[in-house]
Amino acid sequence: MAQKVRIEFENGSIINLELYPEYAPETVENFVALVKDGFYDGVCFHRVIPDFMVQGGGFEWKNGLSDKKAPKTIKGEFKSNGFDNDLHHAPGVISMARTMFPNSASSQFFICVADCGFLDGQYAAFGKVTDEESLKTAIEISQVDTGRWGMHSDVPTSPVVMKRVYIVE
Repeated sequence: MAQKVRIEFENGSIINLELYPEYAPETVENFVALVKDGFYDGVCFHRVIPDFMVQGGGFEWKNGLSDKKAPKTIKGEFKSNGFDNDLHHAPGVISMARTMFPNSASSQFFICVADCGFLDGQYAAFGKVTDEESLKTAIEISQVDTGRWGMHSDVPTSPVVMKRVYIVE
């Protein structure tokens, strides 16, 4: 049975996720540990692009974006990095963000709001939203007004903050 996670936002909306360790076991283990430690509570979605994805997990909003460092980095569990992960980046799929270095994922993740098959084999997909309402919430987030904050672009002009992220028993 897939592990379930709920993201509750400050505005009351919710995204329900299920995680698939059979595709990316270390990624799921890392994400669950961060959830259990409360790492994501108060963190925002800092990069949102319509018809692509919403990304969060690395910044808090404190009069602007404030970096929140994760405790460690993990291996990139995707095909071009030697891992057999064929989970397709379809709408609603959650995947780990990273730099150009394959083993640089830490806490940042993204949820696809469109078919992003061009990411297959390049990023560690590890779960998906569980219901239409959750996908609708992710799509709504992707369509908020954005601007620049320092060197960051596609930043919501009104913060999209995860109030609480937790394991659903």
